[in-house]
Amino acid sequence: MLRYAYLGPAGTFTEEALRQVASPDEAVYLPQTDVGSAIAAVRAGGADRAVVAIESTAEGGVTATLDSLATGSPLVLLREVLVPVQFTLVGPPGTRLADVRRVAAHPHAWVQCRRWLAAHLPGAVHVPATSNTAPAALLAEAAADPAALRSSTFDAALVPPAAVGTYALVPLAERVADNPSALTRFVVVGPPGPVPPPTGADKTTLVVHLPDNEAGALLAMLEQFAVRGVNLSRIESRPIGDALGRYSFSIDAEGHVTDERMGEVLMGLHRRCPYVRFLGSYPRADAVAPQVQVGTADADFVEARAWLERLRGGDPG
Repeated sequence: MLRYAYLGPAGTFTEEALRQVASPDEAVYLPQTDVGSAIAAVRAGGADRAVVAIESTAEGGVTATLDSLATGSPLVLLREVLVPVQFTLVGPPGTRLADVRRVAAHPHAWVQCRRWLAAHLPGAVHVPATSNTAPAALLAEAAADPAALRSSTFDAALVPPAAVGTYALVPLAERVADNPSALTRFVVVGPPGPVPPPTGADKTTLVVHLPDNEAGALLAMLEQFAVRGVNLSRIESRPIGDALGRYSFSIDAEGHVTDERMGEVLMGLHRRCPYVRFLGSYPRADAVAPQVQVGTADADFVEARAWLERLRGGDPG
């Protein structure tokens, strides 16, 4: 069975995403304390795959994932899954909402619930947590020991609804996320290998560095996509880290590496940019096919190359 590293402990949204990929009967689940550890486990051979969050509707790209994939030994994305995100405010038995002064939450959870918290717990202090269920596990342990409960650094926690029953906690308020339609996108990360075949509804993920900081460098990079009719579904800048003002770009492009237009984009980037890291082509979770612009279908590129070869061979037409 394949071994999957993921952000634990039990009950996290990442575990929910992993269950869409492989059930506990089909795989070995390896909970990790953070995203970086999950990805490092694949690089070190301690896991065959990692399931990590890469983008959310509330916060955009997950920087820990983007930065871990941009450097180090190459890894690729094999699949993506979408998980609806909602939160429940929980506490140990006997807790009332009026008693809550300190709330443990993963930073992304706190951001996604800040308007509700401002309205209902205006004086509450945020206690950062390493995952969405780490504070639930601590509360469950403290509930069995009154002395430990009194010395806890927080009174309540923001957790996924599935964690309430898992840790036998008391819901103080349900559906507290500010955006009822919030989603997080997770990806399956593995070692490089054969690229999954195209489905007609795919994404290609890249990391690209610009050439020297010159006027129009970003435009020239983006033109590689635009002139070939390749739409970008996500582009984010991340600091390279070696000097101020130097940034790389993390990009999701609509299409597959075997598509003619995507191949032309990659060759153009390779010519123009000092660093291009291919992070894989994989099926879109929503199965939405891209709109192919006139002149950018595979057949158009094939015909254009054949026309050029005829010109080079002396055929004027």
